[in-house]
Amino acid sequence: QVQLVESGGGFVQPGGSLRLSCAAPGFTLDNYAIGWLRQAPGKAHEGVSCISSSDGTTVYGDSVQGRFTISRDTTNNTVYLQMNNLKPDDTAVYFCAADPILPCPVVIGTRGYGMEYWGKGILVTVSS
Repeated sequence: QVQLVESGGGFVQPGGSLRLSCAAPGFTLDNYAIGWLRQAPGKAHEGVSCISSSDGTTVYGDSVQGRFTISRDTTNNTVYLQMNNLKPDDTAVYFCAADPILPCPVVIGTRGYGMEYWGKGILVTVSS
């Protein structure tokens, strides 16, 4: 059973930064596209970012472009989401998800629909 585990969430003031991590103990993430999705209270899932398995191509949602950076650390089998200049609208539960087939543009465009493995999510709160 594949388990994705998110960490690094918490409370931050507007303009601050956080780095989320997505790990998979006992499971290699290298062959999977990894997406970060989020869900704010009362809203649908939103595609935040995705990194491909093949060539490391990255895709971002419009609302985070230029502020968030996704990266893959193959040595530590972890995918990171560096979030800078955070805004109150970034407040949400953030999920990482993995899929062996879906390309990243589809992951973002469909808000992660159909991705094979999901973490339980971690809360990020941006508030003054």
